[in-house]
Amino acid sequence: MRTTYSILALLAAAFLTTMASAEEPAQRFQVVADRMVKAINEQDYPGIQQDFGKVVLDGFPLEKSKPFFKKLVTDCGKIEKLDPPRLIPPDQAIFAVHFERAVLDLKIVLDGEDKITGLWFHPPTPAIPVPEKHATVLRLPFEECWKVAWGGDTKELNQHHDCPNQKFAFDFLVVDEHGKTHANDGTKNEDYYAFGRPVLAPADGVVAEVIDGVRDNTPGSMNPYSAVGNAVIIRHRKHEVSVLAHFQQGTICVKRGERVKQGQVLGLCGNSGNSSEAHIHYHFQNTPILQDGTGIKCYFDRVRVLRDGKTESKKHYSPVRNDLVERTRL
Repeated sequence: MRTTYSILALLAAAFLTTMASAEEPAQRFQVVADRMVKAINEQDYPGIQQDFGKVVLDGFPLEKSKPFFKKLVTDCGKIEKLDPPRLIPPDQAIFAVHFERAVLDLKIVLDGEDKITGLWFHPPTPAIPVPEKHATVLRLPFEECWKVAWGGDTKELNQHHDCPNQKFAFDFLVVDEHGKTHANDGTKNEDYYAFGRPVLAPADGVVAEVIDGVRDNTPGSMNPYSAVGNAVIIRHRKHEVSVLAHFQQGTICVKRGERVKQGQVLGLCGNSGNSSEAHIHYHFQNTPILQDGTGIKCYFDRVRVLRDGKTESKKHYSPVRNDLVERTRL
């Protein structure tokens, strides 16, 4: 069945606000989806609308939603099960919905009060392969010593852990001998040791995307509306892609389609996007399309690690939070 059940694309500006729910990200979507499935199977058409936000109720009232859902069940049968949601932070999730006679993807967008502001049923998108181990030889995307502010395989070590494409992401900062990230009072970007330092290509590849023109934040202020800020996305090989984010505005010196070499300067570290201070965000994923990606755990070649007062050189290493790391000439 190739029919697309496109309900609506009614997205209120409010859906971009920070999540207010105290529930875990997946659970908040699961609760809403489960209520909807129960109502669809019971042909409870007013009940289907119980979690709709005002913008959806206004654009898709009962006289429109009832025939839509009746046709959906007539064509596909009852819903037998939902697969666990695939999260697209901060406010979207996709469920594979198994009907009696079809499988469709259900995409839900929630606002800060867990009300539905966008809803689609459509044919499932084939999964993009995720390499178990990357074949690309990666170097750290900087020179000298930087601190791993976030990095590792758990939520405690890595604030990106719940985001599928950033599950194994890193945030790198520069600190002084006292562990501070800035001089003076830290009210200007220029106070931060990382600000303006070169950001390097971690491996050879072709630039798949460049985002520029996002102004740098005042330290402490974040811009969730352009989360990656100024960014460079590099395709190294099929299903192996680097994402580098938060460049200083106007400093990116590569273009889309350009072939780059490992260690080549891409631009300067900045504080653009969803960033509170100058740092490099780096992660590895399986597609150059940011929102469709699945994160891949990456290992850097030739790393000197300082941790707990001990220094060790490693040929193949995935840094973790609070490591001090630099490239070494093994």
